[in-house]
Amino acid sequence: MSLSSCRLCIATGFLILLVGFGSLLVQVVAEDGVTRKGELVLSVPDAVANSEAEMKAYSDPLEHTDLAVAMVPIPGGKFVMGSSETEADRNQDEGTTREVEISPFWMGKFEVTWDQYDAWREEIDQLRRKLMSIKAGPRDVLVDGVSKPTEEYTDMSFGMGKGEFPAICMTQHAARVFCKWLSAKTGRYYRLPTEAEWEYACRAGTKTAYSFGDDPAKLDQYAWFFENTDEAYQPVGKKQPNPWGLYDMHGNVAEWVLDQYASDYYSRAGNTVDPLNIPNKIFPRVVRGGGWDDDPEMLRSAARNSSSEEWKDQDPQIPRSIWYHTDALSVGFRVVRPLNEPSAVQKSSKWDKTAPEQKDPDD
Repeated sequence: MSLSSCRLCIATGFLILLVGFGSLLVQVVAEDGVTRKGELVLSVPDAVANSEAEMKAYSDPLEHTDLAVAMVPIPGGKFVMGSSETEADRNQDEGTTREVEISPFWMGKFEVTWDQYDAWREEIDQLRRKLMSIKAGPRDVLVDGVSKPTEEYTDMSFGMGKGEFPAICMTQHAARVFCKWLSAKTGRYYRLPTEAEWEYACRAGTKTAYSFGDDPAKLDQYAWFFENTDEAYQPVGKKQPNPWGLYDMHGNVAEWVLDQYASDYYSRAGNTVDPLNIPNKIFPRVVRGGGWDDDPEMLRSAARNSSSEEWKDQDPQIPRSIWYHTDALSVGFRVVRPLNEPSAVQKSSKWDKTAPEQKDPDD
């Protein structure tokens, strides 16, 4: 064999070894990455789905507590958002109606309760972990890094009850940060619903004023509102659900969505697939569904309400809190989780985008 041929054989052999080693290294890194990612996702088999057809109802445990968040699958589809001009008690901001398309997602079966909210707000999960001498895992490290509200100046339930009652009086910012905490807690991406997603889920395939029809006389079977409450909210899930298995979509507490409120939003030209009016100022922002202190017309599927600075009238702090609305005693929220988790860029440019930035004075 010539010297040049020998050199060629050696070079070829070295290249094969190098490629083989590189492939092995990539495989090890990939497997390690999968392992690390797996450590950040709490195992819940029913929460796993690669298509709409595979979506199931599931409950996501809040690790280191006895609590879980029940989620219901919502199929994707199209619907007419807003109300027709012939609907009784219709408001001007409910039109012009438009057809929008919604991608599949899961939605909280119930409004977020005080028990669930306080697991984050009062760091119940962290305290229990410390009391039981449980070493912090990878998820716990992320969870502990999520901001918590500053201490409130008074009982934010205003004596109406905690536990299984819906959490109230939080700002949209606080509800968003809870979703960030829940995402870290479970390894699955949670957020507030858009206004379009909320109405789509509330209607549950219906076209009437309420998910059960047009007659407000039937409202007592499905909702807590001004006429059937003793001036207070009630525990979640005590009335009949809508056709998709969601409780208290009408009444009990109005629910935060992601959108900036604009009275003419429906009449604007724009994207009709998973639409979102991205917030660019603190007030007003949208709440949906009506609350225990509202009349029947505000509980209609298409009815819209908006936040205002008056929701902080009793707040004695200067500047006023970014976490609490002391005068929003019938405002809470529920969470959603999209079937297809958006990319980091999509989150920052749309789903998690909000301005101006909210910071505590001491931060």
